[in-house]
Amino acid sequence: VPPSLQPLAEMSVVGLIACVDEPSERAGKSDGYCSRILRAQGTRNEGYNEFRLRVEGDPENYQPGSTYRVTLYASSPAYFRGFTLIALREGREGDKEEDYAGNFQIIDEEDTQFMINCPPAVTESTPRRRTRIQVFWTAPPSSSGCVTLKASIVQKRIIYFQDEGSLTKRMCEKESLYGETTEKPLLDCCACGTAKYRVTFYGNWSEKVHPKDYPRRANHWSAIIGASHSKNYVLWEYGGYASEGIKKVAELGSPVSMEEEIRQKGDDVLTVIKMKAQWPAWQPLNVRAAPSAEFSVDRTRHLMSFLTMLGPSPDWNVGLSAEDLCTKECGWAQRVVQDMIPWDAGTDNGVTYESPNKPTVPQEKIRPLTSLDHPQSPFYDPEGGAITPVARVVVERIARKGEQCNVVPDNVDDIVADIAQEEKEEDDTPETCIYSNWSPWSACSSATCDKGKRMRQRMLKAQLDLSVPCPHTQDFEPCMGPGCSDEEGSTCTMSEWITWSPCSMSCGMGLRSRERYVKQFPDDGSVCTLPTEENEKCIVNEECTPNSCLVTEWGEWDSCSATCGLGMKRRERMVKMPPPDGSICGAEVLEVEKCMMPECHTIPCMLSPWSDWSDCSVTCGKGMRTRQRVLKSPVELGECTEDLEQVEKCMLPECPTDCMVSEWTEWSECNKSCGKGHMIRTRMVKLEPQFGGDSCPETVQRKKCKIRKCNRGGGQGQVNSDEKKRRKEAREKRRSKQGGRQGEETTSPAEHPGCKMRPWSSWTDCTKLCGGGIQERLMTAKKRLKSAQLPSCKDRKEIRACNVYPC
Repeated sequence: VPPSLQPLAEMSVVGLIACVDEPSERAGKSDGYCSRILRAQGTRNEGYNEFRLRVEGDPENYQPGSTYRVTLYASSPAYFRGFTLIALREGREGDKEEDYAGNFQIIDEEDTQFMINCPPAVTESTPRRRTRIQVFWTAPPSSSGCVTLKASIVQKRIIYFQDEGSLTKRMCEKESLYGETTEKPLLDCCACGTAKYRVTFYGNWSEKVHPKDYPRRANHWSAIIGASHSKNYVLWEYGGYASEGIKKVAELGSPVSMEEEIRQKGDDVLTVIKMKAQWPAWQPLNVRAAPSAEFSVDRTRHLMSFLTMLGPSPDWNVGLSAEDLCTKECGWAQRVVQDMIPWDAGTDNGVTYESPNKPTVPQEKIRPLTSLDHPQSPFYDPEGGAITPVARVVVERIARKGEQCNVVPDNVDDIVADIAQEEKEEDDTPETCIYSNWSPWSACSSATCDKGKRMRQRMLKAQLDLSVPCPHTQDFEPCMGPGCSDEEGSTCTMSEWITWSPCSMSCGMGLRSRERYVKQFPDDGSVCTLPTEENEKCIVNEECTPNSCLVTEWGEWDSCSATCGLGMKRRERMVKMPPPDGSICGAEVLEVEKCMMPECHTIPCMLSPWSDWSDCSVTCGKGMRTRQRVLKSPVELGECTEDLEQVEKCMLPECPTDCMVSEWTEWSECNKSCGKGHMIRTRMVKLEPQFGGDSCPETVQRKKCKIRKCNRGGGQGQVNSDEKKRRKEAREKRRSKQGGRQGEETTSPAEHPGCKMRPWSSWTDCTKLCGGGIQERLMTAKKRLKSAQLPSCKDRKEIRACNVYPC
């Protein structure tokens, strides 16, 4: 607990604990602040709803390992000075470390910190008035059960703590959507053989779904880059830092450095996953097929990760991180579907799609974007709702190789998916020698019927046992020029055909194509004559006419051509694709219709269109902006009553508010009656600084003072009686001060000639908790004798500074 809050927090907590019976033998961690707060639950303020604990999106369930923004706030005009936030597994007491669920992450270290005596809990950094705090909470791993987030509030000298209601949030683990996929990541995979998958990326980032500030001209998805890999390699993860390759993808959309990083990981990577960029970001699937790529996994490299940038953006991406395709039943997942929201790479501070470059220094951790990040964010929602997904990824198993050992019998989908799997090539290479695949055979070195040679190569990636020699990495065999072999020259080995491209027409008849490549040239070195490309006709929407064309949606209607009475308005659309037969597009691209404005008067007002709104009249806070239009009709026609200027309010980010202090008080009396002393004056803080305003200046000043020189007992008998009295008064005053310091300032009263004085009173409370205040104490006359002189029986007052440390 912060030192400044310790007395308040302890006094409040102790007051609550007094109502709860606890065994005296509890010791260790249960005597710490964690359990003290938990034991205080029994005394809560029922029905107090001015404070609320909220998890972004108000989910009823949590996704294991996912990160959520947690907000604790007070409804106006309420506020709180301190707080405590914990996350407990359901049914746990909080006495042990394993009772706590998930992990909190500090967003603003000036506002929040981890509690010293209870590390799993979050509390305030400094005690002050506040209406809202925010932290991140990462949900616990799978099989953690239900979790309860609880908050306590310190307001003035009262603690509110609730087991239910607005200061408590209960969430249970979200069930997996696809039963075959396991929690990620499995530390060890027990599946056998290998599996081949196809990943397909369906972008859903469009102006229709995400209309706020959508970048119409340059929207796109960057080239997708990723890999199937082992648990020893992490491409990216929430809470981690972006590598240089991730940064290049996130800020520039360039996958080159990322691919180099992946390939440098050697045997930790099985397949590099690549897909082309998509310009624009969204098109109907009948116009452009969704991009896809194939990859393989095995027992050691069973995780799959990828990312792609949505552009333009500061450093925003989507992707999967360490998606585990190995199941608990020692098999390979059949299908995984994941909706995706964007995440921030932590390398650029921009808040809008087209924010200027502003590097984040120091670099921040990768985190998911939320709807409460910034009011100017395109995903901002003041209610904190969930962000609508911008993409969906589908990962489907298309083949398995080798002997499988899954404990769950194959279903029909498993059998069908494996029918087309390729035969495993025979290879007598020792198991301790790890090679790349052979390259295709080169062309024959002889172009005639004389004998020549051709070559193929492979690369030695690892030699696990140095005592076992590894075969050569080059292979040669004899060959002759084209047409010279006695054997059949038809042994061209071709790859499978790739899928058909989209039809070239969106309406009517068009063409589509597919390709394949030569995997192995003929043994005689001749040219392979088998086709590598096929084209065929395709028909889209048979009902459309031969001269049909593809057009955009209708635009908005123009303003009416008349300012009063009957006029005309129009709207347009554009031809996206002309008819396949080259004829003129028969679709209407211009629509005109009548429009009726208010009835014309005898003195019409001819006005120009409104100008654009002016800039806000302020650079921060609330201001005004205006727009104008011009009267175009002649003045001679008479006065026009229409408004020529409009004014509306505008709101920019809050203005910095500097600290405001009162005027200085008058200087206090000198704290000494003779000799050197000091005087004090103070001023009060009227308004604390806000939104980055100037901090408060000093609030206490002191200066030296000297009443008169103190006499030290000389004078050869020349000192008169008045001087003797003053010396005696000074001695008595010094004795009074010394006695006060030694005896808690309650010793016998100082004696003055002609009067008896009461003891010094106690020091008053300091006028300020911090930033410099003052204290006073008084000495008053108890009894005045008739012979007493007025000055010697005067009430006395002392002043001193207190709490001079800054707030």
